[in-house]
Amino acid sequence: MSEDSSPSSAAEDVGQPTFSRRLLLWLAIAAGFLATLAVALPFVGYLFGPVRRNRIRWVNLGAISNFPKDQTRLETFDNPLGQSWDGVTAQNGVFVRYLGLDASNKDQFLIFAINCAHLGCPVTWFPQSGLFMCPCHGGVYYENGEHASGPPPRGLFHCVWRVQDGNLEIQAPHFPTLQNTLKDQG
Repeated sequence: MSEDSSPSSAAEDVGQPTFSRRLLLWLAIAAGFLATLAVALPFVGYLFGPVRRNRIRWVNLGAISNFPKDQTRLETFDNPLGQSWDGVTAQNGVFVRYLGLDASNKDQFLIFAINCAHLGCPVTWFPQSGLFMCPCHGGVYYENGEHASGPPPRGLFHCVWRVQDGNLEIQAPHFPTLQNTLKDQG
């Protein structure tokens, strides 16, 4: 037998790879933990997403004095859930019509979502004719938001609004549907 193959040198060779194997074991455990975390985080976000997203957020459209009586105006605002990369698409719009004071001396507004009730295309207000018109499929609505003609099955979607400290506010973000997707979380 040669000196290199003695039992003592074999024990030393076995001891040296143990450190490398132990290091590889810890690296594999760490990589497995990170991979599990990468898969689990979106899943947990999916489970708890409705709790975070369905909060009512009130967006200030401005002072009541900015809205002349019996005039319909397009008001745009930034989506409160928008991200920095959304760009122009973070801009939402509503049509606001101030009706004046009611019998109990409270301000009254008609506020419509900009989306057509047919397929969601943005409608345009034409003050000359007193009509909202959709360029996509020819939907037409009266100035009170009721369906006038074309394929839409109903009138324009109304937005929930309130007057707070002399300012007009609407609930947002709220894509118009027949179902109220926002829940008051207090």
